[in-house]
Amino acid sequence: MTLEILYFAWVRERVGVPRESVQTNAATVADLVRELSTREDRYALAFSDLSALRVAIDQDLAEFDSPLAGAREVAFFPPMTGG
Repeated sequence: MTLEILYFAWVRERVGVPRESVQTNAATVADLVRELSTREDRYALAFSDLSALRVAIDQDLAEFDSPLAGAREVAFFPPMTGG
């Protein structure tokens, strides 16, 4: 499947691009992260601490064990704060 991957804030800075289309056979977000992390050091650095990341699938907050079946977009970003 082809996924549009979006990177925000410091994740984007570490990866070096704001978005990219990725061909993957990943079943879950965690599988996708493993695939991306093996690409280059910059991806490994961006995904080195998953506790510092949040993920959304098709603009809905998700967990790293969430399935990717039917997904079109995955976004990675730091935790949000606000009031």
